[in-house]
Amino acid sequence: MKKFLLILILIVISCVTTDDYEVPQTQVPANVSIEGTQISLRAVKNNYDEETGDIFTFSGDQYFEGYVISSDRAGNFYNELILQDSPENPEAGIQILIDENALYQRYNFGRKVFVKLNGLSISKNSGLIQLGKQNRGDLDPITPSEIDEYLVRSEIVEEIIPQQIDVGDFLPEFLCTYVQLDNIQFNRNLFTQTNSTFAAETYDQFDGLRQIEQCGSDDTALLSTSTYADFKSINLPASSGKIFGVLGRDFYDDFYVVQLNSTEDLSFGNERCDPEFFSCGSNIEEGERILFEENFAEITNENKLDPLGWTNINLTGGEERFVDATSNGNRTIRISGYDTGENPLEAWLVTPPIDLSQTQNEVLSFDIRASYDNGTILQVYVSDDFSGDVKDANWNLLEANIPMGPSNQNATVFRNSKIDLSCFDAEVYIAFRYRGRDPSRTTTYDIDNIKIRVR
Repeated sequence: MKKFLLILILIVISCVTTDDYEVPQTQVPANVSIEGTQISLRAVKNNYDEETGDIFTFSGDQYFEGYVISSDRAGNFYNELILQDSPENPEAGIQILIDENALYQRYNFGRKVFVKLNGLSISKNSGLIQLGKQNRGDLDPITPSEIDEYLVRSEIVEEIIPQQIDVGDFLPEFLCTYVQLDNIQFNRNLFTQTNSTFAAETYDQFDGLRQIEQCGSDDTALLSTSTYADFKSINLPASSGKIFGVLGRDFYDDFYVVQLNSTEDLSFGNERCDPEFFSCGSNIEEGERILFEENFAEITNENKLDPLGWTNINLTGGEERFVDATSNGNRTIRISGYDTGENPLEAWLVTPPIDLSQTQNEVLSFDIRASYDNGTILQVYVSDDFSGDVKDANWNLLEANIPMGPSNQNATVFRNSKIDLSCFDAEVYIAFRYRGRDPSRTTTYDIDNIKIRVR
């Protein structure tokens, strides 16, 4: 009889199908009763003192409720849950550190969760307010054995309605909330040579940062993808569309980033909205004769450009201009909005007049390097009617290879551009226009080896 019961049990067990993506319903309490005082998630976050930066530890029977908006199913979130206080129009969100994998199986997207605060601590790291366990002045994740002590799952799973916001409207109150960005495309320079992946390029260390831009706007942001994400090697979509994701900050708390739960959070397929570039043609075969050249080797102070006929001006009333710089023995001209306090910052560097009336097959070339990149904010123009005031001239936008550099260090590689200018037969001026905003758009650019060759 015992053998028969054992066989019957094994048969029943073997007939139970499992699905990694389904939450076992037997683990979901039919009725959740939480003892204590409920407080809002905003009130929880207000216990962190921004001025002192001290870790605050909760005591007593307080708790809050939130809704899961992150998923580690695809590996883009790790040892963390992101909760927001409402399935729609949230007022606050928070990051909870949990030393456990496959959290999506218990705390799936939209799941309502109650968080008991007694014994938990709150701090801030990488720009995000976090909950965890204090350990000698640090904030550690909740251990697997403690999860049920602090987190109680409700039987409720709500549809999360994303907040529709524009890239230029990112604010701290939107951090750790689920957002929707419309009319988005990846920066065109990601597709100039080969298709770029989400986070599988040689320069990606821990996270792949890919610039996104909003059609009809100069605003840009960065999509952040972990190099451990399952979709890291997938090519970025070259079209435009919508992005749904969690708004966060980069590791160094320098700029906003958007994180996907999976590639299903992308809804692309519309036409791109790149600007219209001026083009003389496709000839980039350089002649032997150099008509104009500047490598800035003798420009030990940017003021030396003035008597040479250059225009170097800040149009927004600040002091930051293009300045001389040296790295590895090479002198360049540099522009950066970092730590300038200028918001906005628009600076122009315009060459002296270059006479193309007596030449043919003119090709412009120059080298650009981007460092501490948090947005492509440099453009290159040509004009044949500039007379000293950049606002009065007609400028033609050129299709330059503006590089995308590392986000947290100096770059070492320049990208070269070659542009056909053969349709001009008068004096022309080449202009480099920088449009930044400290602290969100402060990419550093080095410019070198500006030449016009003719045949």
